[in-house]
Amino acid sequence: MPPKPHSPRPPEQAAPLYIRPEALKGRGSAWAIAHRFETDQREQHDDGWGSLDQLATEDHSPPRTEIIEEQTGRILSSNQSPDISFDLSINPYRGCEHGCIYCFARPTHAYLDMSPGLDFETRIVAKLNAAERLRASFASRAYQPRALCLGTATDAYQPIERKLMLTRGIIEVLSDCHHPFSLVTKSSGVERDLDLIAPMAARRLAAVYVSITTLDPDLARRLEPRAASPQRRLRTLKTLADAGVPVGVSVSPLIPFVNEPELERILEAAAEAGARSAFSIPLRLPWEVSPLFKDWLQQHAPDKAERVMARLHDLRGGRDNDPRFGSRMRGEGLWAELLSQRMRKACARFGLNRQRVELDLSQFRRPSAAAEQGELF
Repeated sequence: MPPKPHSPRPPEQAAPLYIRPEALKGRGSAWAIAHRFETDQREQHDDGWGSLDQLATEDHSPPRTEIIEEQTGRILSSNQSPDISFDLSINPYRGCEHGCIYCFARPTHAYLDMSPGLDFETRIVAKLNAAERLRASFASRAYQPRALCLGTATDAYQPIERKLMLTRGIIEVLSDCHHPFSLVTKSSGVERDLDLIAPMAARRLAAVYVSITTLDPDLARRLEPRAASPQRRLRTLKTLADAGVPVGVSVSPLIPFVNEPELERILEAAAEAGARSAFSIPLRLPWEVSPLFKDWLQQHAPDKAERVMARLHDLRGGRDNDPRFGSRMRGEGLWAELLSQRMRKACARFGLNRQRVELDLSQFRRPSAAAEQGELF
């Protein structure tokens, strides 16, 4: 069903709704920030955890996650960007409970007429028929297998996946059809599906990349409040590697003066845990992510805020964000080159490949052919 509409908000309440951080235990954003597609005024509300006046005097539990069920018409998204190594992506969810303050996907919630701030973390759209739509796409005679990545915008193994199992359903289709895929996650939940992923990996049909932005639990808790701890992610890397799955590490985003000093230590720890490859992307602040991240800096690193933004401007041509192909994933200028040199030297030192794992597209079978092949065994 479509997202629930919002009620009008009086004009004098048009400013972003700000909630005390201590009332948002385990959430990344303290703003229900308005967005660029907003055409009406919104009612100030908190989905059951109190108004601003109440919050000033009362203690409230954190906002609960609301699941919005959707029957999607299409599950495969095509990528036209020359900066990205895959051609197709699958995202079984819109929005993400992990609450990572830097998430570049936050503005996508604006297209749903919801806030890229708190709504992105607390109002999750679940594509209940994702596996069904994927099977139908693969059955089409027009479909040709291409490099496919799972969980590119929001984490396919965010907490609600434990209950809904949409990602597992998708991987079951990929396995049935012998379609190769890679996935990126910062969740230990991927270990649940090793019974599917490991056999595919043995046939060069699967690779997993674990996102590790910091080894500091305190910083991780503030940057990514509902994701797995850094040490748990390293254990996940080792578990996957021990099961024969080719694993890599994503040190993304690199935030100057925040997690950037840890780059080499993260790569070393990941290599020791079994990672074979690595990549990193400097912080991106598209659209509404910029004011959200600046607010986070003022709350959690006020002494670094000015330096962080100045360095980002050096990297992004004097702006908060540079969306141009060829620059957006790497940045430009002296600082971008220094980061690239550090990454290159560290990967060489720790034996990490900077190229993604090559998977085998030739094994793909359409659903009917895959079913017939299965009947032979």
